[in-house]
Amino acid sequence: MEARENESVVEQVIAPAIKLRDWFRHDIQRPLENLVGGRKRLRVVALLACVLALDAADKATIGAVAAQLEHDLHIGNLQLGLLVAVSTGISAITTLPFGTLVDRVHRGKLLTIAIALWSLAMIAAGASVSYSMLLITRLGLGAVVAIASPAIASLTGDFFHPAERGRIYGYILAGELVGVAFGFLISGNVAAIMSWRASFWILAFLGFVLAVVIARMLPEPKRGGQNPIPDKTRQQDPKRSDVPDNEVEEIVEERDIEPHEELILHSDPLGMSVWGAVRYVLSIPTYRTLITASALGYFYFTGLRTFAIVFVRGRFDLAQATASTFSVGVGLGAIVGVLVAGTLADKMIDRGKLTGRILVGAGAYLLAAGALVPGLFTTSLWVASPFFFLAAAGLGGANPAVDAARLDIMHSRLWGRAEGVRSTLLYVFQAIAPPLFGWVSGRFGGSDGFGSSGSAAQSHASGSGLDITFLIMLVTLFLAGLVMFRALKTYPRDVATAIASEQAAPQDEKSKNRRDQHASHIA
Repeated sequence: MEARENESVVEQVIAPAIKLRDWFRHDIQRPLENLVGGRKRLRVVALLACVLALDAADKATIGAVAAQLEHDLHIGNLQLGLLVAVSTGISAITTLPFGTLVDRVHRGKLLTIAIALWSLAMIAAGASVSYSMLLITRLGLGAVVAIASPAIASLTGDFFHPAERGRIYGYILAGELVGVAFGFLISGNVAAIMSWRASFWILAFLGFVLAVVIARMLPEPKRGGQNPIPDKTRQQDPKRSDVPDNEVEEIVEERDIEPHEELILHSDPLGMSVWGAVRYVLSIPTYRTLITASALGYFYFTGLRTFAIVFVRGRFDLAQATASTFSVGVGLGAIVGVLVAGTLADKMIDRGKLTGRILVGAGAYLLAAGALVPGLFTTSLWVASPFFFLAAAGLGGANPAVDAARLDIMHSRLWGRAEGVRSTLLYVFQAIAPPLFGWVSGRFGGSDGFGSSGSAAQSHASGSGLDITFLIMLVTLFLAGLVMFRALKTYPRDVATAIASEQAAPQDEKSKNRRDQHASHIA
């Protein structure tokens, strides 16, 4: 009798867990698998998205716990911005050498090591007893981004077909936005209930978990995009089975677009020196344009992300939890943007519009800038909300199109170093943004930007701090959109050049053998 009672108790305990598992598989996992094209593809997309989410959550957490940091550490806007700037600055210095490693060694192992070290630094950050100590611990947090950006670009190019990279990049970049939402909502509320230290420690724990999962579950694909993961849903649907794998190359061949003869690579670029690779990457006109546009766009996004919570609290007189929740709701627009824009860019290419990714990226930047103007002028939460939602969609939507376009114009064995070159400038702009936004808001808020009197909440309360700063800095978003239009003329020939280089630069046998030691086949 007692044994039966024990079995009954066990069943009562296990039954809800089984129902939860079945619900997750049926209502969450299967729809996502159908969306991305199969379980293996979903696993890769999810892991790469989580890497971006981790770093984004950290930077958003700084903004979410700004009030607690300002109070406990007696700091102002400028010091708050420096907490983001120092880690980003380290990324700017190290991303190019890490990009070189990405082109040569096992990318999953690099990500695992970087995330583990990042988690240790987060533990130390949460244990900081002074602003100086916290600032020093932030120096160690740049490693994950310095490796993540070139590694994700390289892995995406190798795992997925060129014609679908805009859509896939949208799914991956959604992870960055989910991370921002986590930082605003979860970390902000944890800080309100417990402390800002607990927010850092939770991120450290999640980092260790992610490092273990990547080490066990992320395969290493063949270099050059020669063995992409097949789309299972496409194979099962006869109506989709005839869609070509490389529509970009087909358009170039059909229109007989001539490459830049002087830029065609005739030898394996893996043998290039670091500076030789840098010179070659910067010699490609479209890549210079995309680097500039990305840097301008992320400059504004980084400043906005750092001070969004304190701006919303001061402008609309909201409590911490309410402001965090509102910011997450607005941030859903960015997720909508990355999903819609990436797919739209791919469909434009499918219809023969080779420059579709350029047009979508430029339009997204201009949408964000245009929507922010009325949103920043109004003092009504309900009036501002739809404008902020559209602005978030534009900020998010520019990235998948631009990122996919970068892969189109670069030899596959330069993807890591090319991303390192772009990220160096990108991180310099991201490092400058938070302290600059903080200093300018402090000046307009009636202080020099260094003292606690220049805190974000007080600046907003006076109506002359971050609101004016956000409006002034909007010029960078308009410039990002206008700069993108320059690529309409250069992009087709640069795509043709990359295709010609892939065909003309065979892999050096020694380099091939060295890479194959790290590569594993995807079943």
